[in-house]
Amino acid sequence: MFLILLVIYSAWASPFELAFQKVGSGSLLAIDLVVDVFFGVDIIVSFFVAYLDGSTYLLVDDRKKIALRYVTRPWFAMDVASTLPFQVIYRIVTGKHNGGSVFGFINLLRLLEKDIRFSYFWTRFVKLICVTLFALHSAACVYFWLAMHYRIKQKTWIGSQIHDFMDRSIWLGYTYAVYWSITTLTTVGYGDLHAENTGEKLFNIFFMLFNIGLTSYIIGNMTNLIVHSATRTFIMRDKVHQVLRFASKNLLPEGLREQMLAHMQLKFKTMELQQEEILADLPKAVRSSIAQHLFQRTVKSTYLFKGISPDFIAQLVSEMKAEYFPPKVDIILQNEMPTDCYIIVSGAVDVLTNKNGTEKPFTVRSRKLSQVVRISHQHLRQIVQPYNVDTEVIFSNFLQYLKNLREEIVAELPFIEELNCGINANLIPSEELPNCDASISSEKEGTNIEGLRKTLPTRVIIHAHRLSESRKTEGHSLGRLTYLPDSIEELMKLAEQSSGQAVEKILTADGAEVEDLLTLRDNDHLFIC
Repeated sequence: MFLILLVIYSAWASPFELAFQKVGSGSLLAIDLVVDVFFGVDIIVSFFVAYLDGSTYLLVDDRKKIALRYVTRPWFAMDVASTLPFQVIYRIVTGKHNGGSVFGFINLLRLLEKDIRFSYFWTRFVKLICVTLFALHSAACVYFWLAMHYRIKQKTWIGSQIHDFMDRSIWLGYTYAVYWSITTLTTVGYGDLHAENTGEKLFNIFFMLFNIGLTSYIIGNMTNLIVHSATRTFIMRDKVHQVLRFASKNLLPEGLREQMLAHMQLKFKTMELQQEEILADLPKAVRSSIAQHLFQRTVKSTYLFKGISPDFIAQLVSEMKAEYFPPKVDIILQNEMPTDCYIIVSGAVDVLTNKNGTEKPFTVRSRKLSQVVRISHQHLRQIVQPYNVDTEVIFSNFLQYLKNLREEIVAELPFIEELNCGINANLIPSEELPNCDASISSEKEGTNIEGLRKTLPTRVIIHAHRLSESRKTEGHSLGRLTYLPDSIEELMKLAEQSSGQAVEKILTADGAEVEDLLTLRDNDHLFIC
């Protein structure tokens, strides 16, 4: 950052000193020497700065390789040439105080080399302004330099107006030069300052051709800058129009239409917060670390996961996905098949249902802008399988929650229907809830882990035809999606109901006979025999 300031100073001082030699050997000499010292330090430090190998993308920190790479690159010669004070050395050796102006061109190499390191991406607008000012400043200094070195001073662009400009103030000459540069760049050309000799005319031709390209560059970038800033707005408007056309064509009710528009507006406003889109291209380890930082504290504070091991929390958070919901948007619909467990990070939700025209639990609807994290039941089951102790703790937390919930709302609800994470609480009879202490206290003796399996029921797909018939066609035909019952006998009854005939045994998709329900996983395909 400090070198950037020195580069900016050099961008102004190098052309200025080239044209106005009195300044280069007077008031700015001390400053130039200090700047040269810092650039010299930069050269030394460059021998110790690690670099990224272009072929292996590994960081190279071997000092010999670093030094060899730096010395063999053209930037080293340009660094040395632009840093050494050749003008001062020339004056000391020759004893001449006005010579050595040719070395001023060598100092300009510093700009060519440092310009590549200089980051223009802070803001594109500032970049365009700086490029324009630098072009004006450089052209003005070169034009004045031509007048200073022409043999007949009165036959120059400034000598024809100010005959004694050599003896006048430096800032007077600089003001005239910048005035000419601006009028030429803007194509105004008042004609009061014009070329008087062949050299000046050739430079004017070159500068005007350069201005054509510079003007095109500035206009093109400014247009791109304005259009780019409005791109998101254009995309948002197009999507809103598509939503409106879709809702109108399909005669959707006004409530659904408002929810769709609210979701589109929220996505537009929180685009920089969309976790999945931002993290999609990052390595899994980085994504996991970010998720731990954002959601680990929230997950640990939920009633279901209190007291479980840090390893389990880390696995759980890594599989979670974040979502935003605007106010009055349905997150879970009543009677919708539960597939995910939701945890509220921020905001609030209402739990509603529609029975006989009155609203009672359990559609989940956001009350205000809310962020939630969710994990599918399938991923949750896969995570809990290796953690037997944590599974017991989760099951105990769940039972305790049901007991507390029943005590709080027993007057309003005769039984507990469904929790907002989609767990079917009817699997645990309401009359057993007051005795939950027995299940919790028996934790030390070994709690029945199958209880958790019941709270997160497995879904299977039963096909009403034989496996051999399914293999004749490509893939599986449509089957019946149902929850896995508690016993093989009940599963056989479900299969008989689906097929309409007696069932002797049930096979998996790979032809193995099902003997234990614990071997089945979520969304397994089952076939009758």
